[in-house]
Amino acid sequence: MKRMMAHNLWSMNTPEKFWLCEAAFEKSLWEKAIQQSLTTLRLSETPIDVDHLLELTLGESQFGHDHWRLSRIRKLYYFLKPLLPRLLIRILRRSLHRRHTLDFRLGWPIEARYPRFQFAVLKNLLELTGQTSIQFRALWPYGKRYAFVLTHDVETDKGQQFIRRVADLEESLGFRSSFNFVPQGYHVDMKVVNELRQRGFEIGIHGLKHDGKLFGSRKEFERGAAKINQCLMDFSAVGFRAPLTIRNPEWMQALDIEYDLSFFDTDPFEPIPGGTMSIWPFFLGRFVELPYTLAQDYTLTSILNEKSPRLWLEKVDFLEKYCGMALLNAHPDYLQQKSTWNIYYDFLIGMKERGGYWHALPREVARWWKTRAGCRWDILNEICNLTRVYLTQDSLGLDFATT
Repeated sequence: MKRMMAHNLWSMNTPEKFWLCEAAFEKSLWEKAIQQSLTTLRLSETPIDVDHLLELTLGESQFGHDHWRLSRIRKLYYFLKPLLPRLLIRILRRSLHRRHTLDFRLGWPIEARYPRFQFAVLKNLLELTGQTSIQFRALWPYGKRYAFVLTHDVETDKGQQFIRRVADLEESLGFRSSFNFVPQGYHVDMKVVNELRQRGFEIGIHGLKHDGKLFGSRKEFERGAAKINQCLMDFSAVGFRAPLTIRNPEWMQALDIEYDLSFFDTDPFEPIPGGTMSIWPFFLGRFVELPYTLAQDYTLTSILNEKSPRLWLEKVDFLEKYCGMALLNAHPDYLQQKSTWNIYYDFLIGMKERGGYWHALPREVARWWKTRAGCRWDILNEICNLTRVYLTQDSLGLDFATT
């Protein structure tokens, strides 16, 4: 298969740099541990080295070199979408998604291979070195086992008018979230923006228009990126999510952002289906990528006809087990529907009751991930703490203890 990138945007995410063990192990030991763990991934293509492995997984090159291009039928759909009634849109989306789920390469809603691979590498490293435990830099601060992040894309002015209701609910339960606005899609109410920021919420940018045309060509994207960068400055924002999650990791290096939210661990229902397989943040060139790991609200209710947050909470069980990040993207536009609102309410209540997570804004998670990667061992504080992992005989093969 043709390699996707002339340069590797994912080289900062090797297992060695992911685990950040206190003890330094020879590169050859890491390479051997990785080789012994490859069967866990069950990739159709055997990686030739760790950079190639990261391209296949985090870089999604396992889906082909033209993965980032919309199919003709999807281009036609998004061209006609503004003219179509909502009911017909729902029917067409279900039909399109049904086709893609038939030959979808990843598991959904849980894709466990990459998390199991990372844990297998550490387990194999322990066995290769004859040790029963290794101390590494904690994945999350304050001794928390996993992270919990709420984000919202505000697609229309109608959705914008519902923001305060969403913020009020979250604030009443002790949560905060990010709201991503479409600067040229509707008149952004700066009074709402400033109020949200004052209340402890975060503001992000969701493209320029919500029409799926931003990535029409590289030249078109670069023109749009210049305008997006100005909007980021105007809104004092550091985060971005591409409309419709239509994305291209190389082109997006033109964005002046600290983090991006356009990718996901696994999702067969998006315009460009696929997934990075990662349930953790990772470095994507110039910025930190925060993939969403919980199904979008529209998918849950309008495509799958779910009546409860069951799928979300079951996925959180998995994410907690592997010390991952539960990141949800919900839309004020869809939360206005009573059934969707009730599911979201029940989900937040369920998360409030279970606890055990680090709840943070996207920018806080991105900055933590950079801090974790750059901390010196001699200046670790209560945030950048340590975790010791022990070799066990359970299903993961490892047991954690925060120190």
